[in-house]
Amino acid sequence: MILPWHLYLMASLYILAGINHFRKPGMYIKIIPPAFKNPKLINILSGAAEIILGTLLILPFTTHFAAWGIILLLIAVFPANLYMYQNKKAGFGLPSWILFVRLPLQIVLIYWAYQYTF
Repeated sequence: MILPWHLYLMASLYILAGINHFRKPGMYIKIIPPAFKNPKLINILSGAAEIILGTLLILPFTTHFAAWGIILLLIAVFPANLYMYQNKKAGFGLPSWILFVRLPLQIVLIYWAYQYTF
């Protein structure tokens, strides 16, 4: 079975983002809301999840499972995106409109992953 190029694109994006959690952990730790304890562990777990789920996306027998995992991950990291929008320091100095646009972008990413759940 040949997988579509956009599935490889999605998998690559998650794998690269996951690797970046380990290359630049401070960037991710900075956006974890203070209400969450142990941000270092959360960063490690979310980075590992992105790498694992991205890899599982490209294996035909685990694509649907990985897609559901990505949907859950996107929901789980939404508080970090919201925190970036609400907190100037966590927003890396980006214009607030960009940070605001990122919020509904999560819905687009969830929909993209949903395409591979069946």
